[in-house]
Amino acid sequence: MDPLNALVVLANFVIVPAVAYGSQLALGALGVTLLFAVLRFANMAHGDTMAFGTMVTIFATWGLQAAGVSIAPLPTALLALPVGIAVTAALLYATDHMVYRFYRRHKVPSVILLIVSTGVMFVMNGLVRFLIGPGDQRFADGARFLITAREFETMTGLDEGLAIRSTQALTVVVAVVVVAWLFWFLNHTRTGKSMRAFSDNEDLALLSGINPERVVAVTWILVGALATIAGVLYGLDKSFMPFTYFQLLLPIFAAAIVGGLGSPVGAIAGGFVVAFSEVGVTYAFRKVADYLLPGNLEPPGLMQILATDYKFAVSFVILVIVLLFRPTGLFGGRAT
Repeated sequence: MDPLNALVVLANFVIVPAVAYGSQLALGALGVTLLFAVLRFANMAHGDTMAFGTMVTIFATWGLQAAGVSIAPLPTALLALPVGIAVTAALLYATDHMVYRFYRRHKVPSVILLIVSTGVMFVMNGLVRFLIGPGDQRFADGARFLITAREFETMTGLDEGLAIRSTQALTVVVAVVVVAWLFWFLNHTRTGKSMRAFSDNEDLALLSGINPERVVAVTWILVGALATIAGVLYGLDKSFMPFTYFQLLLPIFAAAIVGGLGSPVGAIAGGFVVAFSEVGVTYAFRKVADYLLPGNLEPPGLMQILATDYKFAVSFVILVIVLLFRPTGLFGGRAT
């Protein structure tokens, strides 16, 4: 038995990837839950909003790279990120004025806004594919690894090596900073408190003199920023392909609903629940078992529950279970 090497294998293929993926899902789910808390509808266009923000950031990154601008060993995309956030926030604000505001003023049911956002989703999806194409786009530069497997083996003397990509470490650091800033903003600024009051009781907030249009505008700006940051981090860690971001909508919504729609803390927790579930269920634990079991007990098969092609099915199953048995989520969000 060799528990240390088993732990390294587990960290290399499950823990580290799931923490990075969970951070990306948490940021995406925060955007969904923030919009739901304030404007009372589930935005089906959120995945394609992430794709749009990432696309703008990629274009800005290519421009900086062509001009010879770099912040190595960090990726140049960090310099281009404010451009992506600004353009995405402007698009969302314009979309709200041209589309959503009409339905809000007529106080339509939330399901109507959900259907409208589905139409917006298809338009944004087509726009992204038209501008950047449907293919795979890689825009990561700078240092590739924080630590390589060979360096880890040399330092520790273990048989297994732990490789941590710089984009994985960057994802976690940026996610922590963004989440900390968002919670500070919501709890300690006048605008953030206005958003919370508007979310808790819209009529009472209006009687208190809170400007609803300002709240709506700030909400869309924050949603655009969260979507762009989450999309760029995902693209840096893996790659950018528009259809992949459409598929991400399922695990992001699963994360938001698992934690409780309308609960920022729940969105973060849900992101990690979904990420560890997807990675854990689709990983083959044969090598871990080889290190933990006695030599005469050979594990049967790959010890893999599902192939990686079915990882989004895990999100769907989690979503169905939560909606059936605890529709308000782990942290008691809104069921409707």
